[in-house]
Amino acid sequence: MASKLASDDFDEQFLTCPVCMLHFRDARILPCLHTFCKQCLQEWASKQDPLECPTCRTQVSLPNQGVDGLKTNFYVSNLLDFAAVKKRAEPGVPCQVCEGNVEGPKSWCADCATLMCESCAAVHRKLPATRDHEVTAEAMLKAERGVSKFQRKRHCDKHKNHELVFYCESCNALVCTACTVVDHRPGKDHNPVEITSVAQMRKQTMQELLKQMEPRLKEIEASIKEVDRKMSKITPSKDAATNQTKAYFRQLVDMLQKREQEILSQIDEQCRVDSKGLQAKREATEFELAELTSAQTFCQQAVQHGSDVHVVEVGSQVQTRVETLLAKQVDLESNWSEFQFVENTSLFEFEKELKHFGGLETDVDISKCKIAVKPAVRGFRCVAVLTTMTKEGCRCVTNSKTVTSSMKDPSGNDVMTQLEMKSGSVWEISYSPKVTGKHRLEVKVNSQQVEGSPLDVQVQSEDTPVLTIGRPGSGVGELIGPAGVTVDADGNIAVVDLGNKRVQIFDPGNGQSLRSFPVDGKCPYGIDVDSNEGFLVTSYGEDCGIRRYSKDGELMDTFKPDCVQDPAGVTVLKDGRMVVVDNKQMSCLLLQTDGSLIREIGKGLVPRFIAVDESRDVMFVTDNEEHKIFTFDLEGNLIFSFGEEGENDGEFRDPEGIALDPTGNIIVGDGVDGRVQVFGQDGMFVRKVATAKGGEACGIALTPNGYIAVSCWKESCVEMYRYI
Repeated sequence: MASKLASDDFDEQFLTCPVCMLHFRDARILPCLHTFCKQCLQEWASKQDPLECPTCRTQVSLPNQGVDGLKTNFYVSNLLDFAAVKKRAEPGVPCQVCEGNVEGPKSWCADCATLMCESCAAVHRKLPATRDHEVTAEAMLKAERGVSKFQRKRHCDKHKNHELVFYCESCNALVCTACTVVDHRPGKDHNPVEITSVAQMRKQTMQELLKQMEPRLKEIEASIKEVDRKMSKITPSKDAATNQTKAYFRQLVDMLQKREQEILSQIDEQCRVDSKGLQAKREATEFELAELTSAQTFCQQAVQHGSDVHVVEVGSQVQTRVETLLAKQVDLESNWSEFQFVENTSLFEFEKELKHFGGLETDVDISKCKIAVKPAVRGFRCVAVLTTMTKEGCRCVTNSKTVTSSMKDPSGNDVMTQLEMKSGSVWEISYSPKVTGKHRLEVKVNSQQVEGSPLDVQVQSEDTPVLTIGRPGSGVGELIGPAGVTVDADGNIAVVDLGNKRVQIFDPGNGQSLRSFPVDGKCPYGIDVDSNEGFLVTSYGEDCGIRRYSKDGELMDTFKPDCVQDPAGVTVLKDGRMVVVDNKQMSCLLLQTDGSLIREIGKGLVPRFIAVDESRDVMFVTDNEEHKIFTFDLEGNLIFSFGEEGENDGEFRDPEGIALDPTGNIIVGDGVDGRVQVFGQDGMFVRKVATAKGGEACGIALTPNGYIAVSCWKESCVEMYRYI
C-alpha cells in the first residue's frame, strides 16, 4: 500500500469513505476495523439501533460518547495530508509562510502542518522554537520512503503545545510530558511509559498477529479459488445434465409412443377380426332367414290362393319343410362383447412412479444430513432445520427441488409444511400445528429419507414450558432462589442465583450452563446488560449496592451512593444511565452512569422490578403491595396505573417480574400464583401466556427469538415459554 501511495496515483478507494464516496473527513474506526467519516457514522447511527457496520453488517456497541468516542484513523488522515501536500508541492503553488516563491521546491513541517519554500524552511530550522520540528523536503515527499516519515504530530488535548510522548498504562491513555507531572504522576495509580517502548511492544504483537493471519488468509484465498473453480464447472455440468435429462426423457417419450402404437395396432386388429367374424355370422343368419321366409311365403300362398286339390297335394311337403326348418338348431347369438382400453397402471400410480424417473445426483449424503427440531407449540409457527452434508461431513449446497417435507398430526391428518432455504446447505422447515401430541415429520433429499426421518415431534400446549433450565442445588447448572433474569449480548440467559451468590449464564437452546461468576453483596437480586455487553447487578441487605461486571464476570465498578439503600430490579438505558427500584427508599431512582442521583420517581411505592420503554420515555414499575403496575415518564410524572388484587384475568397477586415486547406490550409475572400476563400499552389485558411452576414468577425476560424466560423462585429453575 505504501508504494502505491508514494506514487503520483493514490489509491482512491483506500482514501474514500464507503458511505459518502468522498475522501474521508475525520476518519473514525469501528471495532470491526472498517473506517468511515465521523459524520457518515453519526447519520448511520441515527437510523439504526443497534448500529451495524455499513460494510460487514457487524453489530457495533458504541462507547458512551457515541461516535465521538470512536478512535481516529490517523494513518488514513496522514495519507490524505500526504496526498494534499504532494499536490501543493507542485510548481505554481505559493509558500504558506511568505506566500511567495511559487516555482521553488517546497518542504513540509509535520509539527506546524505547513508547506514552506526553501528560504522559509531554512529559517524554520534555525529558530529556537521550531528547530526541533520535523521538516520533510520535497525530494523526500516524492520518494517512496516519504510515506513512512510523513506523520502529523499528535498533541495533548489539555496541553495544546505538548506532543503526546507517554502512555499511561493504568489509564490506557496517551499523555504528554505535562500530564505526567499533573494528572498522571507516576505512582500506584498511574504508570506513564514512553510511547516508543509501548509502540514497539504493540508492533511486535501485531507482527505476531500478521503471522497468524497469513496462513488463514492463504486458506481463505485457496477457498475462493476453489469456489471459482467449482463455479466455472457449473455451466458445463448444467449443460451435460440438461442433455442427459433430455435424452432420457426423449427415450421415455419414444417408449410411450411405441407402446401407444402397439395398443392402437391391437385395437385395429381387434376391430378387423371382430368385423370379419360378425360379417360371417350375419351372412349365415341371413341365409337362415331367407329359407324360412321362402317357406313362409309358399305356405301363405298355398293357404290363400291354392285349390283344395293343390293344398292336399303340397300340404304334406310344406309341413315336412317347415318342421325341418323350425327344428334346425340355429346359433342366433353374436358371441361378441365390446372391447375397451384398460389402464393396467393408473395415471395416479404412474404419476407417483414418475417421480422416480430420473433424478439429480449431488454430493449430499442422506446418512450425514442433520435435522434439528426446535420446540413445537400448538398455534405457533414452529420450525425444524435441515442441514445437508456430504459424506465427508461438510455442508453441501443443494436446490429446492431435491428437498421435500411432509407432516401428519396424531390423527393422521396432513399438516402443511413450508421449505425456505436459509443458505445453500441450511433449510428451515416451518409448520403451524393445530393440535398437541406426537406429530410425524418426514424429510427427504433426492427422494430418500434423510437420517432420522421420519421424526416424532411432540407438540405442546402454549402454557407448557418448552424448556426448563436448572434444578435446585449449588452445582453447575443448579440454582437456589433465582431472581432477576436477562438476555446477554449473545442471546444467552443470565440469571441471578441469589442463594449461591453468583450469576449463571445458560444456553437458551438446550439449557446447559455456559459459565458463571460470583457476585458481591449479601442478596444479589436484579440484573441487566449495559451497552458494553457487561452486567449490572444489584444486591440488597448487608453490603448492598450496584455492581458492574464485564462480560466475563470481572468486577469493574461498584456504586454505593447514599440514595441507594435496598436496590432490587434494575434497567440500564442506552446512554448508560440506570433506573433502580429501592424497597427501603420506597421509590425508583434514576442514576447517572457514575451512580449519582438524577431524580427520585414514585415515592411511596413498594417496587420490585422495572421496565423502560425509551422510545416513549415511559417506565413501568411493579408494586406488590398495591397489586398494580405504575407508569411514569422519566421526568417522574405519574401517567397511569392499572391492575387490582385478584386471580382473574388482568388482576394481580404480588406482581414482580416485568418486561416489554418489541411492540410495547407489557408482560407481567405474578409473585403468588405464577401467572404471566400480557397487557397493551394502555394497560388493557391482552392474554395470559402461562402459569409458572411453583406459583411464583420472579424475574422475566423476553428473548430475541420470541420466548419468555421466567425465573421460578420456589422451584429454583427458569422456565422458557413460547411468546411469539
